[in-house]
Amino acid sequence: MEFLRDLLTFIKERKIWWLAPVILVILLIGVLLIFAESSALGSFIYTLF
Repeated sequence: MEFLRDLLTFIKERKIWWLAPVILVILLIGVLLIFAESSALGSFIYTLF
C-alpha cells in the first residue's frame, strides 16, 4: 500500500494527472485477467485480447 501512496503523491506533486487514467486502465486489465483465470468465462474474455 505504501507504493500506491507514493505513486499518488508523485502524481500530485508533479501535476501529471494524465497518468492517473493510464494506471487505472492497467489495473482494470490486470483484474480482468485475474478474473479470467479463475472462472469458466476465461476463454471468452481472452478473445477480447
